[in-house]
Amino acid sequence: MPPRADALRPSPPSSLRRRDLRAARFPSPPPPGPAAAPASGVRARPCERARPARTRARRRVPAARCRNMAGSVADSDAVVKLDDGHLNNSLGSPVQADVYFPRLIVPFCGHIKGGMRPGKKVLVMGIVDLNPESFAISLTCGDSEDPPADVAIELKAVFTDRQLLRNSCISGERGEEQSAIPYFPFIPDQPFRVEILCEHPRFRVFVDGHQLFDFYHRIQTLSAIDTIKINGDLQITKLG
Repeated sequence: MPPRADALRPSPPSSLRRRDLRAARFPSPPPPGPAAAPASGVRARPCERARPARTRARRRVPAARCRNMAGSVADSDAVVKLDDGHLNNSLGSPVQADVYFPRLIVPFCGHIKGGMRPGKKVLVMGIVDLNPESFAISLTCGDSEDPPADVAIELKAVFTDRQLLRNSCISGERGEEQSAIPYFPFIPDQPFRVEILCEHPRFRVFVDGHQLFDFYHRIQTLSAIDTIKINGDLQITKLG
């Protein structure tokens, strides 16, 4: 019986058999090919390095300039605005060039430009003293002392009795005093805002935005009421 063909074929060495088995078990990766093209409409961008953020060096302001800046801010607060030495017209023609003063001295006497008229308002802002007795705000016809000028309205705050008195004085004679108010609005060492609005028949008085009373005119020529006087235990911060 002739021998089989596969029996006559020489067998590979054992080392080759082990290599073939290892290659079959762990195939080697394919060689790197060309990079895949990006999708249509997408452009490949090279990597960019992050740029360091720029920091701006702080400029040092000289101390003298800081003091000047602080002084200008302080002067802009709590000031009185006067127009050529006269009170501003709060309701009416536009205010022209203003002159600023750091604080008004009490007792104060100032001119109301053009006098009073219906629709015109006088504004007084200030701070009550720490231990006040009284203060008064008056609208008068001029500033004469002898003979005394007529007083169209005088508001007098009395802290001992917590009263706000109103009166007039014409030709040296005082009129009937009024004192009725819903409450006493002023507090020691606290700011306040008084507005005196002139209407056809009366003055309407507001304190801190609240209407307190009306005072009917006892002087009918409103344009003659051209002066404001303030005295007593208070500091004035603004007039208008």
